[in-house]
Amino acid sequence: MLRKETGLSYQEFNGDDCSYGINDVSEVEHDEASCDPLPDEDIVDSNLMPIAFNKACLKNVFTVILVLIYLLLSTVAAFLAYQTILDFMEKLNHPVMSVSYKEVEEFTPPGIALYPGKAQLLSCMHHYHDNIPPPVSSGSRAEGDCTIEEIIYYGPYSNQTQRAMVVRGPTDVRNRELLFLQFSRNETEEDFSAISYMIFAEFSDLLESSDKAAFMMDCERNYSMWTFSGGFRTWVKMSLVKTPGRGSESVEFRQESSVVKYIDKRPPEEQANELFFAVFQWRDPFIQQVKDIVTANPWNTIAILCGVFMALFKAADFAKLSVKWMIKIRKRHLRAKTREMNQIS
Repeated sequence: MLRKETGLSYQEFNGDDCSYGINDVSEVEHDEASCDPLPDEDIVDSNLMPIAFNKACLKNVFTVILVLIYLLLSTVAAFLAYQTILDFMEKLNHPVMSVSYKEVEEFTPPGIALYPGKAQLLSCMHHYHDNIPPPVSSGSRAEGDCTIEEIIYYGPYSNQTQRAMVVRGPTDVRNRELLFLQFSRNETEEDFSAISYMIFAEFSDLLESSDKAAFMMDCERNYSMWTFSGGFRTWVKMSLVKTPGRGSESVEFRQESSVVKYIDKRPPEEQANELFFAVFQWRDPFIQQVKDIVTANPWNTIAILCGVFMALFKAADFAKLSVKWMIKIRKRHLRAKTREMNQIS
């Protein structure tokens, strides 16, 4: 009886043991089958990962190169903007002088102020076509057709009372009108014999002035003084230069002088009186106009600056998008690497 129970229990233990082992093996195999990837997926992942990594690296390298190129272009654009502004300010502060010529039929009669001192006026005539009459003897005075104003005023530089003889100048440049003046003066104690003169813009300004003495003082301050010597015929050819300024226009007379020696054929007793000859004539029928022109064009400068700033904004926008794209690619690569590590673990 005892041997029989022992055999029964042995058979029951063996049956339980066998059933337990079979179930356990099947569950482990099922878990391994559900957790492990398929053989095809392993092959695909192992082939695609290096290719995707290489493409991402190339894209990152190209993006960095493009960002560097855009930064270089942005630097060049900023320098170009600075240089454009600098050139514009330089041209604005240093205008270019422009000279133009205006042709006229006749000039406004200028005022010729003469300072003869002790000299005596012998002749004052208007002539045409370079026709100059013979000189007048020192003892007589020829009839003239000049308009003359005599003004006595206090000189602003000499601090002495001065006598000015203002003559109406020539006007008809087409017919080559000229003004011929002849003076005579006895020998004096001076070392040099000369008569000073001054030319101002319009003779009518003197006639219309209420204070002619003050007008002559202002002319002497603003206009240059010239001289012509005794014993010579001084031929003065005038030209007019106008320079517009701020609120007013300045007038300048330029002259070309030619001097010819006078051959004195008078008797020796009459040669003590020295003779002065002066001829005033317009050189040509052109008025020279001098203007300051600013060559800096603000519209060109504005257009260049707009293009430069657009390039800068475009470069900044591209750099921003490139950085965002690089961060996105980096995050995607990190996620893929984390997923791969999780699968391996």
